[in-house]
Amino acid sequence: MILLGDNLERLHEAVEISRRAMRVIRQNLAWAVAYNAVALPLAMAGLVAPLAAGIGMALSSLAVVLNALRLVRPAGGRPEV
Repeated sequence: MILLGDNLERLHEAVEISRRAMRVIRQNLAWAVAYNAVALPLAMAGLVAPLAAGIGMALSSLAVVLNALRLVRPAGGRPEV
């Protein structure tokens, strides 16, 4: 990391952002593994219609994207000024 300027508070901010990012990455991986562990065997057994499997996969991807979008807002949910 390269800090431009004398403000070391930015270093602390960067570490917090990276911790939040890693937490969200772990959540997304856990969700994807859990979904695929349940959905793939059901689909291979023919217990899920192809349309339902496609919709389920799309919704799973949407959940991952929406979870990742939480990183866009600042910590604490307060808008930056």
